[in-house]
Amino acid sequence: MSYRIFFSKALLLIGMVFFGFSAFAQSWPTKPIRVVVPFAPGGGTDILARVLAPRLSELLGQPIVIDNKPGASSIIGSQIVAQAPADGYTLLMVDSSILVNPGLRSNLPYDTLKAFTPISHLAVGPVILVVNPSVPAQNLSELVKLAKAKPGELFYGSGGNGASTHLAGELFKMAANINIGHAPFKGTGEAMAAVMGFNLPMTFTGISSAKQPVAAGRLRALALTGERRHPAMPNVPTFAE
Repeated sequence: MSYRIFFSKALLLIGMVFFGFSAFAQSWPTKPIRVVVPFAPGGGTDILARVLAPRLSELLGQPIVIDNKPGASSIIGSQIVAQAPADGYTLLMVDSSILVNPGLRSNLPYDTLKAFTPISHLAVGPVILVVNPSVPAQNLSELVKLAKAKPGELFYGSGGNGASTHLAGELFKMAANINIGHAPFKGTGEAMAAVMGFNLPMTFTGISSAKQPVAAGRLRALALTGERRHPAMPNVPTFAE
């Protein structure tokens, strides 16, 4: 196949810090810090938050509390942070959906550019397409043939409307000229559970959440985005390949 798909899953840590940094640094933090993850447990954003939390707690000298608030493509959790006091004790860890949502929804309950202050760009990784092992497609070409033989019958899961996993799926549909449906979830963890539970044939997700299930044989990885293979899963070809 000659088409190329480039789509990365970027993760951002953003918060509400609008006061002078020098005064802020002298007194902060003096109590636990809440990190809202606007997706269900088990997805890449949630995994990264829990990996970073112990080290952040050690560096800051305060507990880091991970609080999953999934729903509405990260909007529910983002709104909670937008409405929280601007004191640096409520942070948001989110992926690229926070940048996509303003283009998809005209009635967001917050102004993305005014409500949040970016703190750090944490990670960038590819989006990976995985299928249930029972799906009769051993590679991407076979999956495309299967989808063309059954137009409208196959569905893919994602972390929600507007998530990078959703946009990757739509781009794949356009590039391959296939008709597959979209099943949005409150996070990629829920989407993967549906695929592993035989309730959905395939989903797009991140490498951090897919690597272990693929190694255990509970999922089959067909392709990932980007210009080259990823060192964490070197046997998985790129969509470009």
